[in-house]
Parts: sequence; C-alpha cells; structure tokens
Amino acid sequence: MKSFFINEAFDKAINDYLMSKEKPESILYNSFLVVVIRLLVSIYGELDIVNPFQVKNEFAFDDNLLKYGATKEDIANLKRLIDGFYVIEKKNKQVIRREENPYFIDVQKCLIDLFNLKRVNFGLTKDESHEFFDLLYTPGTSNALRLSYNFLNAENIYEVAEYYKKAMATKEVAKSVEKKNLLGFDIYKFFNVSIADLSKMTEDDVNNLNSKIYKSFDISENAINKNYLLEEKIREIKVQNNPITTGNGYVDILLIMSVIVTTIMVIVIFSTLVF
Repeated sequence: MKSFFINEAFDKAINDYLMSKEKPESILYNSFLVVVIRLLVSIYGELDIVNPFQVKNEFAFDDNLLKYGATKEDIANLKRLIDGFYVIEKKNKQVIRREENPYFIDVQKCLIDLFNLKRVNFGLTKDESHEFFDLLYTPGTSNALRLSYNFLNAENIYEVAEYYKKAMATKEVAKSVEKKNLLGFDIYKFFNVSIADLSKMTEDDVNNLNSKIYKSFDISENAINKNYLLEEKIREIKVQNNPITTGNGYVDILLIMSVIVTTIMVIVIFSTLVF
C-alpha cells in the first residue's frame, strides 16, 4: 500500500494546512508548504485539493489540477519542486549553516503559471487576483511572517512579484493546444455541457458530440446551413419551453458526454466566450 498521498512533502503540507486553517495568524498557517496549499486552494478550490488527499487518490488530484489547461508535465514538475524544497529544508534543520533553497522561488513561479492558465482561459475576478498575489512571498504581502520569510530566503526579494507581473501581462497562452471544431457555446449549454467539460475532451470527442447533436435534431452534417438549422431548432424549443425529447439521439449524446470522465485533459484557447 502506498505510504504517502503523493510524497512526504505533500502529506506534511496538507496535514499542516488542515491543522492550522482555523488559526490564520499562526506561524504554521503562514509557513511555506502550507501557503503552497493555500495558493492551490486559491486556484482550484479546497475540495479539489483536500478531497483527493483524504481518499489517497493521486489520479483525482492530478485530474483536478489539469482542468484549467495545465499539462501532466506541469503537474509532475510542481510535485518535483515541492519535494525538492522539502528535502533541502529538512537538511537545513540539522545544520548551522543553511543551504540556499532555490525551490522557494521555483515553486512560486510554477504556481503563478498554473494561476495564469486559469486567468487566460477562464478569466478571474479582481478579488481572486488580489487573494492569490497577497499569498505570494513578496514585499507587497499583507502578512508580516510571509514578508520576513521572503527577506530571509530570496536573493532578490522582488523576483516573485516581477514574475507575477510579467505573467499577468501575457495576452494568450504560449503553449500549443489542440484546436477543436466547436459549435456555439449556447448550444452546448443547452445540453448541459460546460466549458470545463469541453476542455477535457479531445478533438475526436468533440466531433462525436457534435455529430450526435446534429443527429438528435435530424439535421444532415453535410447541409450547408446546418448550424443555422441547429440554432433554429433550439430556439424553437426554448420558445415552447419544452425539454428535449428527441429519442435515441439525445441518449447517444449522454453516452458521448460520459467520455469526458476518462479522456486526457486538453485545454481550448477561447478567443471570446459568449453566453
């Protein structure tokens, strides 16, 4: 049986987070590994971070962290960096002369990259941006413990803040992403398929879903005006305020949607989201 959820560093970080979160001014709650968990919670929400830990399901944890466009390599790198930080800190507790820990900066940069993927692909509120930035170890943090720790551990105390500012200035994700033949988002919304669902689907999955949607309304995929016909069909149903009752076609759509659970996470760059 696996002894750790992911590695010793993650186990300690989440356990310390759970033990100290009712004491927001405590040293433990503002210690680096706990703040790393708080930053992850700021990006993904507490349930996506804590629930996989409680059931010791690393796959579910990875899947949750992939939902805003990160790659498996991004998540593996985050785990490696956090473990690297922990290994050096354990050594430093046993010696008088501390070893410089480069992972202090690298972990924060990795988290900023994950946060930026959410911003670029799904948008953020000002409160979300403020909360995340304030948790980082910068001269601008509101917490004296994090401020002091930054002065003690960063060769350049502005490095993380400067990296954050540069990341937030990017207009689009530089990573190559899979292009998908998407219908209007109102159409997917009508079938209770969210943007998050679409981001998890491969190009083939989206094409299969589109095909089933056309079929459910008896619209030929070869029709020149197929999108117009589809939008008209949905508009008529909305006006009549009737549920979709198109028979087996809709059942097929639900079957295709179930593929979402097991497909490889792939992000879509949406230039404009209109609902």
